[in-house]
Amino acid sequence: MSVRQKLFATTVATAAALIATLAILPASAQTLRYANQGDLKSLDPYTLRETTTTAHHTHIYEGLVGRDRQLKIIPALAESWETPEPTRWRFHLRHNVKFHNGDPFTADDVIFSAERVRAKGSNFTSVIPPDAKFVKVDDYTVDVILTSPNPILITQWDGWLIMDKKWCEEHNAVAPTPASATTPSYASLNENGTGPFVVESHQPGVKTVFKPFAGWWRKPEHNLKEIIFTPIASDATRVAALLSGEVDVIEPVPIQDIARVNASGNAKVLNGPELRTLFIGMDQQRDELLYSNIKGKNPFKDIRVREAFYKAIDVELIKTRVMRGLSTPSALMIAPELFSLSKDFTRPKYDPDGAKKLLTEAGYPDGFEVTMDCPNDRYVNDAAICQAVVGMLARIGVKVNLLAQPKQQYFAKVLKPGGYQTSFYMLGWQPGSQDSHNVLHDIMGCRDDPKDSTRGEANLGGYCNKELDALTDKVLIETDTAKREQLIKQAFEIGIKDYGYIPLHQQALAWGVSNKVKLSQRADNQVLLYWATKQEE
Repeated sequence: MSVRQKLFATTVATAAALIATLAILPASAQTLRYANQGDLKSLDPYTLRETTTTAHHTHIYEGLVGRDRQLKIIPALAESWETPEPTRWRFHLRHNVKFHNGDPFTADDVIFSAERVRAKGSNFTSVIPPDAKFVKVDDYTVDVILTSPNPILITQWDGWLIMDKKWCEEHNAVAPTPASATTPSYASLNENGTGPFVVESHQPGVKTVFKPFAGWWRKPEHNLKEIIFTPIASDATRVAALLSGEVDVIEPVPIQDIARVNASGNAKVLNGPELRTLFIGMDQQRDELLYSNIKGKNPFKDIRVREAFYKAIDVELIKTRVMRGLSTPSALMIAPELFSLSKDFTRPKYDPDGAKKLLTEAGYPDGFEVTMDCPNDRYVNDAAICQAVVGMLARIGVKVNLLAQPKQQYFAKVLKPGGYQTSFYMLGWQPGSQDSHNVLHDIMGCRDDPKDSTRGEANLGGYCNKELDALTDKVLIETDTAKREQLIKQAFEIGIKDYGYIPLHQQALAWGVSNKVKLSQRADNQVLLYWATKQEE
């Protein structure tokens, strides 16, 4: 069993999580040096629901459940569970588990974490249904009581990590640290988890050093004495560091450098499909866009404008020119591996002339101006993708002012409390539950549901269709697979008809790994797995 199972499958992993499985078995302890294009700003596990950040956090924190190499849910801090009633889950917690500071793990920590993860400032509020009531039965038993059945409850908990109640209270860290925080909290600079590694030092933007936790309740299957993570934003510098031996693993390898790395003799590239879907969103809620030259109204409230933007973007050209073939254009907001009926959907054709006509019909014959928010260190070629979109929209008269910035600044801006601060943006989303409900609820759900404050948590543009929400609620409780798939299909059809979002593609992941790391691999249930031995230096 690997240290953090789910994140080592290439369909969902980043190298930040892959590195914890590198260096298995040899007796001599080794240092593994890893570089990513993005930074690890906060150690608070509820600050940012972003895969690479969570991958780092899962070195040090653990959840009640995890996933195995086939992505199946397995016990973690909860050693077993059952559902005595359709609306009640009972979790039996693992005994003799210690936090890094020696505090015992108990039911109090689970109940505290359930409250903290749903508190203001958390970016994980939707992982636990708002109606869920956590009840302590005894120190090692917790009941979760719901108002309606939720058969996928624990699949939604992947990424929900348990914190130490006593430690948080002692260090004034009861409240989660929001992504937009300008002053670091104690929990953002320090950690106290139950996971396989402790953080020896953390310098945001510079370096983070992980050391094995001697008191971990599981048996380690690695020979690591430390993991040194260094953010390297420059593609050229990151690749040079790998080829020179300065680092052992990098992520991502720039598409244009894959052949060079493979031909270097010093390293190789691991490629694999990814379940994250990149998409474009638009502010459809405000009466006037925050960042546009159109005053007194919001062009994106007009479906003709949204359709025009959709048809003006050539995803096949992005695939061939920007991604060099390493992307899969998508008609849906979810990867085809996660929804069996995705084959029934086709993407509207690229049609710039039709798009221009739609803009004219909507009252914008000369187009208009809008700012696009885009990260430049989060996804493969993210800034280049956004730049391509800028050029395509220019052809129909739309002037896009591209604001591409590091992911920490990007998320701090678009997730700013008091209303998401963006008019037009690119984002990527992979459902942590590996289920369509997560996309329909978190991304496509209305943000104004008085009965469910977590609906639309990641809906930055305010897209809303109550009919879609009603179907989403039915999806949650439907246990018949065939009926459930049809409900999901109906919901996605509504989103497509509304042109609520513009899905782009799923990208291929590319890790660069030094030849000093010995690799083996196997395919299992369409998941390509890697694990390795770090050779003695």
